[in-house]
Amino acid sequence: MIRDIISRFARTVTERRASPRKKFQLPIKIWFDPDPSIHRSAAGDGELNITGVTADISATGIGILVPSIRIKENYLVAEDRILNAEINLRGRKVRMRVIGRRYERVGIHASTEQYLVGAEIVEMSDDDRRTYEYFLKNGHKLKAMVEPSLEMGLE
Repeated sequence: MIRDIISRFARTVTERRASPRKKFQLPIKIWFDPDPSIHRSAAGDGELNITGVTADISATGIGILVPSIRIKENYLVAEDRILNAEINLRGRKVRMRVIGRRYERVGIHASTEQYLVGAEIVEMSDDDRRTYEYFLKNGHKLKAMVEPSLEMGLE
């Protein structure tokens, strides 16, 4: 009985320490801030980005699946490097700044190789934060509302 009470208490403390992760596959675009010391082409800085999909999201971080761990010579996970991210939340784009904390290679062989990047959210506008948190709370309902219409071919 005492062991059961201690186990429940430990589980409650653990759950409150970490933000619960929600599994959503949402399109995401990642890019670096422009480096003023490097001459840029007329195309601008938008050409240095990578697209992927989220594996999971939480109030404090996101898991991202990307085809490469770097953009040109810049690694996504390195020395507290800040990344810009734009997630498409069912038609609404939310921008945030994140720091890649860890990564691991996933996929069976080179043709399907991807990287799972764990990133901490460090900055977001108030409006984007409200949209993001609303999606965290209600995303499963929104998903259920959208999926049946797609199955029937309706939009």
